[in-house]
Amino acid sequence: MAVPTTCDRPVAPTRAPARARRRRLRPTAWIFTGPAAALFALFFAYPLGASLLQSFTTEDAGATHWAGLDQYRRLIDDPAFLESLVNTGIILVVQVPVMIGLALVLAVLLNQSWLRFRGTWRAVYFLPAVTTLVAYAVVFQVLLKTDGGLVNQSLGAVGIGQVDWLNSPAWARVSLIASLTWRWTGYNAVILLAGLQSIGKEQYEAAAIDGSGTVSTYARVILPQLRPVVLFCVITSTIGTLQLFDENYVLTRGGPDDATLTPVVYLYKVGFQQLDFGYAAAIAWVVVALIAAVSALQYVAFGRERRR
Repeated sequence: MAVPTTCDRPVAPTRAPARARRRRLRPTAWIFTGPAAALFALFFAYPLGASLLQSFTTEDAGATHWAGLDQYRRLIDDPAFLESLVNTGIILVVQVPVMIGLALVLAVLLNQSWLRFRGTWRAVYFLPAVTTLVAYAVVFQVLLKTDGGLVNQSLGAVGIGQVDWLNSPAWARVSLIASLTWRWTGYNAVILLAGLQSIGKEQYEAAAIDGSGTVSTYARVILPQLRPVVLFCVITSTIGTLQLFDENYVLTRGGPDDATLTPVVYLYKVGFQQLDFGYAAAIAWVVVALIAAVSALQYVAFGRERRR
């Protein structure tokens, strides 16, 4: 029997070089990505670049002039803008920790096996997050009216006098914080619940075998594993607070006495009421820089795993 030589053996077809294959795929790739890229450039990249350029200009008698950093220097001496930063800082320091703490407690309760109708309860607590911002702000405006509001009527029924919720600087901040907490607690609770459900039951059982109680188990075993999820909720809540507009604009228009004025509400007033678009663009970019800096600081402080 003749043994086939190398020449007689069938030769496997050689594959085209990877570079040639990529070249053949390019037209197809552009067909699918081209429309998305065009829409991105038209509705995101161009407005972003235009607003950045506009922040370095000023308008005088209908003519646009290059102003350099004058608009940004103007922010440093603007008491209204500085007060808006202070208001946002107060809301951020008070509301976000309270909301994340309540969301964590709520997520733990919704994760209990003994709770009946868990799916219904989860949907109920998540419903505020799907309501429109303006609609729920209007509801809170009606509830917190000084004369005839349901909250003051309930307080009067138990012998407590009326509270001027929306016309007092201190109570206006409380009202805004309460409305934000009501809307976003369930949203964050569902995210934290997903993180809890990713932790295996064997870890609870192992902690119980070691003699850990419920509080100790959550503090020493569960919370460290929820750290990335908690960090995500903290960063997204912080970004939302720094971009706060709808709730305080509908409830108080930034008042009283600028007690609930935030940078975005001030940006709206400067840009669309005073028509000073260059200054408004500068405010917008300062808010962007502030969001990036605070988010990066939170990630560096709490996001990295501690090395043993």
